[in-house]
Amino acid sequence: MTEPGDGDAPADLQLTSAEWSMWQAFRNGSTCDLHIGDPARDDPHGQHLWGPERRVRARVVALLMLDGPPPQPGRVAALQLTGAYITDTLDVAGGTIKPFVELRDCRFEAEVVLPESHFTTLRLVNCAIPRLEAARLHTEGDLHLPRCVVQSGIRLTDAQIGTDLMLNQTIVHKDRQGRSLMADGLTVAQDLQAEMMESYGELSLRGATVGVSLSLRGSRLCNPFGRRALNAPQLTVERTLYLTAAGLANSPFSSGATPPYGIGQTPSRGTRVQRFECEGGMRLDDGRFGDAVDFENARFIMESDQELSLRRIQTPELRFLGERPQRGRVILSGARVVNLIDKSASWPGLGGLWMAGFAYETLIPRGHFPLALRLQWVAAATPEYAPEPYEMLAASLRSTGEDADAREVLLAKQRRRRETLPLAAKLWGILQDWTVAYGYRPGRAAVWMAVLWAIGTLYFSTSPPPPLKAGEAPPWNPYLYSLDLLLPVIDLNQGAAWKPGGGSQWVAAVLILAGWVLATTVAAGASRLLRRQ
Repeated sequence: MTEPGDGDAPADLQLTSAEWSMWQAFRNGSTCDLHIGDPARDDPHGQHLWGPERRVRARVVALLMLDGPPPQPGRVAALQLTGAYITDTLDVAGGTIKPFVELRDCRFEAEVVLPESHFTTLRLVNCAIPRLEAARLHTEGDLHLPRCVVQSGIRLTDAQIGTDLMLNQTIVHKDRQGRSLMADGLTVAQDLQAEMMESYGELSLRGATVGVSLSLRGSRLCNPFGRRALNAPQLTVERTLYLTAAGLANSPFSSGATPPYGIGQTPSRGTRVQRFECEGGMRLDDGRFGDAVDFENARFIMESDQELSLRRIQTPELRFLGERPQRGRVILSGARVVNLIDKSASWPGLGGLWMAGFAYETLIPRGHFPLALRLQWVAAATPEYAPEPYEMLAASLRSTGEDADAREVLLAKQRRRRETLPLAAKLWGILQDWTVAYGYRPGRAAVWMAVLWAIGTLYFSTSPPPPLKAGEAPPWNPYLYSLDLLLPVIDLNQGAAWKPGGGSQWVAAVLILAGWVLATTVAAGASRLLRRQ
């Protein structure tokens, strides 16, 4: 413990040369740089051993964090350490760390233990860390962990980050429970940037809240040890979730500088990109996203029993523009979106898509997506007949003025429904489809009516029936007689005045029956249109 106003280290610490340099740099607010100038030997992730001239004890680092010496006059104390090998376990659990802390290009011999500690800003840049334990960590400012390699997982459960959390280009391996990043209940006031990150295990963000955007551009999530590579039900992102590509041309990631907060836009055409890739299932159930969920150029590699689950998510815009999954399922059951931006080549085939209860308002296809392919999209999502996907598609098309396409969708719905009916109803459905397309093509009824009227007129012109009562029948008119037989309900005072027999009786019966079939089918179609199905 240092005495007030005393800037010297306690004698019992017996500081080494490297530690003494770090102590003095802390008081000056400057950087203690222990690099030797050889990039290969200065790489904290390399194979070269670091000698005693670069070693500092975790005990001394913790003392500077928690109760360091006063700064030199006119300076602000800060712990800025570069190229050090920190021995033993750095443990400041439950502590309050007021100075700015930035450790760059450092190696840690043992895990970093920060549970329930309070920092202003903490930056660990390009460090080799066995494990980071930081449950319920609080920071007033940023928590930066860019380009770090963590061998046994990061724990940020219920942590509260005052501004940004940065994990750009970080490589995280699984812990004993198979999780790479455990951040359930995490709260980030602004952006969570994890661009070009590599995760080997389950990345868990259950119930996490991000105040602005969450970016996983260009990241690779791989979990061959369990079902899910990303497990984030009830995730709340106030702006956009980016699961898209990251640009590599002229990338600042290739320099020695700390990566920026992220790529503001999707990489422009011609730029070399690294796409987002998820090997394993993904769960975003019950998520809330204020602006959009963006899957542009994303790749999903799943086993047959794994899912890209978007159950009950709510977002103004879903951009489903990734590569078609070859296995697994895409689940949209109960999801609510306003704009669905998609490509026909992005959706899985039959049995790979579930979207019962999926609601959207506007379809914005990217590229060639004709109605025939859109109907295949609905059919792929309904291996067993369900009316809701067809009705939702028809409503969306109608809202954009595509009434003809909407009627085609509802006709396809009736044809799918017919497959589930008993034989008699199925035959009746085939007749309705063949004649007037279930009423969705009423022009067919007029054509059939004209054809039958012409046939009836021609027949009765050559074979007029006798009058029912002699002297009481109106003047014979085969045109009006045939029309009276065809038109149900309407009476032209012709049908009841004549008494057909033999073949004429059968012709009259056929005309009457055909008239009722056409009329009832057209009426059913009109009622469906009036109900705006």
